[in-house]
Amino acid sequence: MYEHLTVVKHPLVQHKLTLMRDKDTPTAVFRQLLREISQLLAYEITRELEMTTRRIETPLCEMDAPVLAGKKLALVSILRAGNGLLDGVLELVPSARVGYVGLYRDEKTLQPVQYYYKVPPDLEDRLVIVLDPMLATGNSSAAAVDLLKASGANNIRFMCLLAAPEGVRRMEEAHPDVPIVTAAVDECLNEHGYIMPGLGDAGDRMFGTR
Repeated sequence: MYEHLTVVKHPLVQHKLTLMRDKDTPTAVFRQLLREISQLLAYEITRELEMTTRRIETPLCEMDAPVLAGKKLALVSILRAGNGLLDGVLELVPSARVGYVGLYRDEKTLQPVQYYYKVPPDLEDRLVIVLDPMLATGNSSAAAVDLLKASGANNIRFMCLLAAPEGVRRMEEAHPDVPIVTAAVDECLNEHGYIMPGLGDAGDRMFGTR
């Protein structure tokens, strides 16, 4: 499909995604499923983390054991819905540094508008994982990566729950060096810029708002 795209077909991922798509799934269950699926996606997106070894002593003997190398990775949530993925990934990688990019989509132009930006230092020395459940038009995601690259980030990956072909193409055009990991690529965007068949507005469903 796309060289920079990985669709995680694991049965647990696909099952949980179906439950999340169901309009009758309550807010609390949706939130828990998002936390669980984020951890499963995180296993894939962190598959090639750099490793080194450290000398330790087990109860039986000494050994050179594998450990993560380099600075702690950075997780960057695109507010507000990205926080649903962030919570799950942080449970898996509790030592990660955390940043936030505040962007909202202008409903008329579908273009992103920035209102907040706070990220960890030394991004040039860290793996940066950008988190947003929905890759729809791709405009907000591309804008977030623009900001991160301007702050020195040069090793960036993007993790989302759902993607539209339009969003994948937009990211590939703007940032072909940024791999994308997702649970599914849906059919298209509707006239309002929502992923079809999708699951609705992830932020609204996660927080119980409309």
